[in-house]
Amino acid sequence: MFWNFIFIFLYICNFVGAFNDNECYVTIKDYFYHKGDVTIGAFFPLHTLYTGNKVPHKYIPHAFEDIHIKYNFKNYQFVLALLFAIEEINRNPHLLPNTSLGFHLYNIAFTEKSILLGAFIWLTRKSIPLVNYDCGQKQKSHSALTGTSWATSAHIGSLLQLYKIPQLTFGSFDSSLNDQSQFNFLHQMAPKDTFLSYAIVSLMVHFSWSWVGLILPDDHRGTQILSDLREVMESNSICIAFLKMISGTWNSYSNAIWKNIERIQDSSANVIIIYGDIVSLQGLTRHIEQLLVTWKVWVLNSRWDVDNNIDHFMVESFHGSLIFSHHYVEKAKFNNFIQTVNPYKYPEDNYLPKFWYVFFKCSFSELDCKLLENCQPNASLELLPRHIFDPSMSEEGYNIYNAVYAVAYSLHELNLQLIQTQPYVNQEDMVFSPWQLLPFLKNHVRSHTLMDERKNLDPGYDILNFWNFPKGLGLKVKVGTFSPNALRGQELSLSDQIIQWPTRFTKIPQSVCSESCRPGFRKTAQEGKAVCCFDCTPCADNEISNETDMDDCVKCPESHYANSEKNHCIQKSVRFLAYEDPLGMALATTALCFSVLTAVVLVLFLKHRDTPIVKANNRALSYTLLLTLIICFLSSLLFIGQPNTATCILQQIAFGVVFTVALSTVLVKAITVVIAFKVTVPDRIVRWLIVSRAPNFIIPICTLIQLVICGIWLVTSPPFIDRDTHAEHGHIIIVCNKGSAVAFYCVLGYLCSLALGSYIMAFLSRNLPDTFNEAKFLSFSMQVFFCVWVTFIPVYHSTKGKVMVAMEVFSILASSTALLGLIFAPKCYIILLRPDKNSYLDIRWKSHSLRNNHL
Repeated sequence: MFWNFIFIFLYICNFVGAFNDNECYVTIKDYFYHKGDVTIGAFFPLHTLYTGNKVPHKYIPHAFEDIHIKYNFKNYQFVLALLFAIEEINRNPHLLPNTSLGFHLYNIAFTEKSILLGAFIWLTRKSIPLVNYDCGQKQKSHSALTGTSWATSAHIGSLLQLYKIPQLTFGSFDSSLNDQSQFNFLHQMAPKDTFLSYAIVSLMVHFSWSWVGLILPDDHRGTQILSDLREVMESNSICIAFLKMISGTWNSYSNAIWKNIERIQDSSANVIIIYGDIVSLQGLTRHIEQLLVTWKVWVLNSRWDVDNNIDHFMVESFHGSLIFSHHYVEKAKFNNFIQTVNPYKYPEDNYLPKFWYVFFKCSFSELDCKLLENCQPNASLELLPRHIFDPSMSEEGYNIYNAVYAVAYSLHELNLQLIQTQPYVNQEDMVFSPWQLLPFLKNHVRSHTLMDERKNLDPGYDILNFWNFPKGLGLKVKVGTFSPNALRGQELSLSDQIIQWPTRFTKIPQSVCSESCRPGFRKTAQEGKAVCCFDCTPCADNEISNETDMDDCVKCPESHYANSEKNHCIQKSVRFLAYEDPLGMALATTALCFSVLTAVVLVLFLKHRDTPIVKANNRALSYTLLLTLIICFLSSLLFIGQPNTATCILQQIAFGVVFTVALSTVLVKAITVVIAFKVTVPDRIVRWLIVSRAPNFIIPICTLIQLVICGIWLVTSPPFIDRDTHAEHGHIIIVCNKGSAVAFYCVLGYLCSLALGSYIMAFLSRNLPDTFNEAKFLSFSMQVFFCVWVTFIPVYHSTKGKVMVAMEVFSILASSTALLGLIFAPKCYIILLRPDKNSYLDIRWKSHSLRNNHL
């Protein structure tokens, strides 16, 4: 409230001081005339009449006595652009020779009820117009120039349509004015805003602004730009934080506008797009200025004049705004022309004396309100502050310049045509109607041969940054361009480092509903909110997101794994049960040690082959079993080291065949004991079995059955090299896949059945009266073997990777060690430590003792 009070106080002081109650300053005509053979009717908004206390007029209804005037000094450039073009054409001997151009200038009032007043004065040549009467000598005005508001052009166009007078508008392009059925004689000089929405959204994308507010006029223009913006914004994932459609009633200073502005400034969106023109939405800009909203970035279109009313604040609401203006070629000669303009050069001008009075301390004559000679020397419009008057040609001025040239070229071609059709008539006597100019004018406007380098290309945009200085000395600095004809992705060119932002921001502002999800996270939509409002959810296992604001995480390939931050996939290292690993080294050492130990036992048995304990249990089978156990221990080495196809096949074949030989040997040992001691009445068959050693054929038969099973396994689904990517994090484990699990379990089941058969045979002969009966040891070894491999199955399936391979190696070593230790350890004990028991004498004594005990 304090700043609002200071603003109002300073504004009133400036307002009173500027007018100074000088009647010459506040008295002005709504029109003036610049001489020419052919004139153009120009309708510009140059000054505004308003009431202060609304004191009713004594005689005129609906009028007020306390009428004040406010000059729009910036709009005076429209007059100078018109004058500059006309003088340039009049100096050109090749364009309209012997014919000079002039203009009738009329002020356009702010209220729509007074818009047609100037047009009626122009048509009737009377200050108090009489409709359908023409009081001029000769009608030499064949075209009209209107702007800047579309409402002004539409109202005047409806009137001029009745007279078939061509009309050119220099304001912004409006689709409703392009309706040829309604405005057949109206032509718009401004290019279409075909790519304005793309340009604005490109700016949003460049700065990563995804949460923006929209303030649009509540009319057909606002509806059209909203449709265009929504389509482009949705395709670029930009959301609308809020939408305000501003109606014409917002121009009145009511409490409603204050409430809406407060809602806008409280919005979480730091970037707000405003589309419209200064005429229709000037109430909105005034409220924004007075509230000092210095923490918003305003993105405006070229119809705005943000520094029009700013005069007192160090930094104001629109500082740091970005403005899109149609690109046009600057006229260097126009600046030189501005330097020569003064009230004495153009005495018919009603507005130039006001400039000299206010800014150069001149005084009016009390008799005729003419300027005296006590002005500042070398006074020029170029010396005025840029926020009051900009000597550079504006976009509207450029359109006026092109419009005048369009009229000149059209008149020139029409004169040439009339000369061909009326060769004996003087040029001064040539008479033509305004509608005859229309086809020529239409061709020139349509083909863009208006001294314009745009040709048929889509117009680009200059991006201006508004800089504010003390006392409102604002500048519009070009910081970039948007060229729709450039290569895709290169349309926007911006110099970020020279952009001035609102005072709240020390760096590029951010305008988002939710903070960006950094790499390693993905966006999760918030229920019931716009897509730009989201939560950040960490990526799942083995998934990454290496960019910000990713909708979905990307799964790493099988050969890679996600790092701890989940923003990068790392190549997995290849691992297997190597000899260098502690586990592999331990298993390999164990296998070698036990194979050497088994070889030592074999040597020991060979050395004591003639002793009773070696001969008692079929030493040939003992040698076979020891050799088989050596191979069993060594076969476990096939599981260690980097697998290949050969080792994968040999692993299972060696495991199955070698253990089959070992178990079938044990079975033969058990059967031999049973045959020898269980048969109480020997007959020929039993005697033949004992003498011929027929049980020994069990070994090749059982081995052959196992070979058949392995053969079927290799033919149907042999083992192969497999890559286990899930067993260990960050590693690829190379293992041998069994191929057919059914075949593997058939091999294992067959071994277990042999072990079970051996156990039964050994169990039946465990208590036979033999001095060196090993049946107990055989049955116990088979129990251990059977338990090892039955336990192996669930443990094998519960492990992965190298541990699974190690588990199989351990089972091979454990079962082989059980056979070695439980069968041969007692015999080695007797051979090495109790040789006294390994003799025939000891055997006889034991036999005699057993008989006595029996008796």
